[in-house]
Amino acid sequence: MMHFKEDNKITLLRSGVEYFPALEAAIDSAEQEIYLQTYIFEPDATGLRIGSALKRAATRGVTARLLLDGFGCQDIPPAFVEDMRQVGVEVLIYRPKISPWTFKRKRLRRLHSKLVVIDGRIAFVGGINIIDDLNTPDQLPPRKDYAVSIEGPLLVAMRAHARRLWRSVAWRSKRYIDAVKQPEVQARPGNVRAAFVVRDNIWHRRDIEKAYLAAIENAQSEIVIANSYFLPGIRFRRALIAARSRGVRVVLLLQARVEYVVIDFASHALYSNFLRHGIEIYEYHKSFMHSKVAVIDNQWSTVGSSNIDPFSLLLAREVNIVVQDSDFAATLRADIERSIEDGAHKVEPEEWVRGHTVRRFISWIVYGLVRLALGVIGYPNEH
Repeated sequence: MMHFKEDNKITLLRSGVEYFPALEAAIDSAEQEIYLQTYIFEPDATGLRIGSALKRAATRGVTARLLLDGFGCQDIPPAFVEDMRQVGVEVLIYRPKISPWTFKRKRLRRLHSKLVVIDGRIAFVGGINIIDDLNTPDQLPPRKDYAVSIEGPLLVAMRAHARRLWRSVAWRSKRYIDAVKQPEVQARPGNVRAAFVVRDNIWHRRDIEKAYLAAIENAQSEIVIANSYFLPGIRFRRALIAARSRGVRVVLLLQARVEYVVIDFASHALYSNFLRHGIEIYEYHKSFMHSKVAVIDNQWSTVGSSNIDPFSLLLAREVNIVVQDSDFAATLRADIERSIEDGAHKVEPEEWVRGHTVRRFISWIVYGLVRLALGVIGYPNEH
């Protein structure tokens, strides 16, 4: 269940070029505590920059806590982590065991969220890992992604979530947890209504999916989704098709460049059905697109870490912000529209049916294998 809070200030940050300067400035102004969760922390120029900011904070007495995923950060140099620990940055690893030979559902449960909470003053949520926008082989334009900065009453829930997860991992790691004074939250910095939505494996297993479905089922004019890994379950697909059947325009901006072959091919298996029902599909080819955002009816929007695929919706820890504000929605929608105009190709129904026979055949085989794998580890087809 979503709990909306009034009087927040939400600022859209487009890719690392806007996100990392804002994050570094917020870390440098921290006075009491920093919680930073990320799937990837790459020690490239950006990682060194944010790592240095965390070390500066710890040196001046700020409690700086960095939570890294064991799989996403499996290649991080131990010396890089130890260097931060030496100056007081507390670093923990979420699920460090990553054996590929153990076929257990819990091994697939990763920390995919990108969340930062600093004092009671500011927080960040989005899809952006701590990695340079250009840190991708064979690409020139920067990676396309989004985050938001949040100020206001929503920080109470965000801080509680970050601290609760830290305590849980620390307890499993047998690390000492000291008491940190609850920072005072800045009151009424804006006028935006928003909710903090979590996906975990206990109490909030389907909250992000439910938030999407509720918005889609109530859509009246337009649904715009920009998502890098798009492989929704049957309920999600039916909701999109039902919206289109009642006259709602449905636009999907998906990734054209192949990063994960299995998800890429499996998602293509869904194209024919979507196109047949009049859903517009655009593939972003200008650079790698890592976006996880949506705008519905120019009023409801979401930005976060959750893809619309089985791994995000069923397995990983994710966090999203849902915003009910026309100005924010207009800003995000305009940026998605620019991406469509400047860097995307529209998938035409006739072109897809006539020109991609082999690709469609392979896609259905891969899609079947993905469904089989999900069934083996215990997830029903509706997801």
